[in-house]
Amino acid sequence: MTTSRPGGPDPRPGERGDLFDPDCPTRRLLDRVGTKWTSMVVKVLAREAPGELRFADLRRRVPGVSQKMLSVTLRSLVRDGLVARRVEPTVPPAVHYRLTELGLSLEEPLSALRVWAETHMSAIDRNNRLADESAVD
Repeated sequence: MTTSRPGGPDPRPGERGDLFDPDCPTRRLLDRVGTKWTSMVVKVLAREAPGELRFADLRRRVPGVSQKMLSVTLRSLVRDGLVARRVEPTVPPAVHYRLTELGLSLEEPLSALRVWAETHMSAIDRNNRLADESAVD
């Protein structure tokens, strides 16, 4: 299987990388899309699809996110082609975001992960408490 590496061959379209190869770009992508902020932003934008939201609306709908973190998250999603950014030339500029087709395709697997986390969080918390209690002994 061919993997894409800096200075190495790029995979052909549809060809998969190797997650276990330390140089595989899949690892970097999973680092980006696996964050809580990415998951929340994709969920909020998916609810609006095919519509779009302004930055301030997004920030209100993603509790706890700082302006800087939302900005960094959106910049990464735009760069990856998962989110489209549209700027209206007003004063101040109105910036709108929407999921692209590629971004919409990410909602289903992220949704499955969110459901799994919500379903199993109590068991994870219980296991963490038990581990902490046994570490004290």
